[in-house]
Amino acid sequence: MSGICWVHIGDLHLDEADDWQGLGRLKTIVAQVNAHLGDADFVFVPGDNANHGTPAQYAWMMDALAPLSLPWRIIPGDHDFEPGDLSHYDAAIPEANRPEVEVIAGHRCLFLDVVSAGAGGPDFRLTMHHRNRLAEELARAKASGQVPLVFMHAYPGDLAADGDLIARQFIEGEVAFVDTGHTHYNELLNDGRVVYGATRSTAQIEEDGGAPGFAIVCVEDRVVSWRFRRLDAPWPHVQIVSPGDVRLITRPTDPYQVPRPGVVEVVARLFGADTPPVARAGESDTPMTQGEDGLWRAAVTLIEGLNVIEVRCGEGYDRIDCLVRGVHAIPKRRLPVAPGEDCHAIGAWPIAGIDGARLGPNKNGCGW
Repeated sequence: MSGICWVHIGDLHLDEADDWQGLGRLKTIVAQVNAHLGDADFVFVPGDNANHGTPAQYAWMMDALAPLSLPWRIIPGDHDFEPGDLSHYDAAIPEANRPEVEVIAGHRCLFLDVVSAGAGGPDFRLTMHHRNRLAEELARAKASGQVPLVFMHAYPGDLAADGDLIARQFIEGEVAFVDTGHTHYNELLNDGRVVYGATRSTAQIEEDGGAPGFAIVCVEDRVVSWRFRRLDAPWPHVQIVSPGDVRLITRPTDPYQVPRPGVVEVVARLFGADTPPVARAGESDTPMTQGEDGLWRAAVTLIEGLNVIEVRCGEGYDRIDCLVRGVHAIPKRRLPVAPGEDCHAIGAWPIAGIDGARLGPNKNGCGW
């Protein structure tokens, strides 16, 4: 199974009222992507792109995205729908950049519009068209042996109608990851079957002293890895993509997520690196070697229980807590409860860039 990696640029909220604060940050992100992240598959922009959905705001956005070396994909948010429809959004953005479905790196990516069926504001709903399309494409993914990924502006728990049903569709369709915006803060949810991620806004930030950045999301053999990267962070960027961290286990029988005791392959992605990384498990350091796919690998020995795995390269560093179980030590699983709801937030995870304070307009933040 192939892996996929994308860059998530949080809600832009481009607005002349704040002297185009998000615009300058967007240009800096584009420059960093071009300089260091050429091996990623695409860039995702998750809605609330133009703060008031005006043609001028979209024109500035398109100008800032024009130099981007990677393909980019975009969805609308409630602020894009502020004029009462998406006519300005549709007129500004080429259809190629706003697909409903696209197979990228062997993964079936579903891009959902949760604003057009609502009445504006945070009245998030799926159109009947998108409800039907979702069911069809999840079935196609299953039949084709593809891992489905979903991109939507808000969690299913934020939908005004049928959020529970849609979250259960994600479970039944074996969606590996749902990428969202809307919250303004960094967060990961794991409802026991599907992992959800949200990345802080680019312009309207209350957490972490207002530091802007972007997320790097990878799915490797159904293992999800997610890291937020501040714009002032040093390079290189190191991200362990396999095995999985205990916080993000959704398939406890899958040896990529929960390895068996013994020799386990550690896989990492590096961006902006010019020296080989080193993997560490227990007291042993193991040099990693790069394969033809560009990923770095090392074989380490893990024991049953919780193991710390680290990968270092210069100033770049990543760490996961990896649960290891024997083949017969498989837990019983309860039925899903409150799927797609933010009660399943994993909480603070500093190495991933999550402080857990939920400083945004939907929870503990100010009213933007």
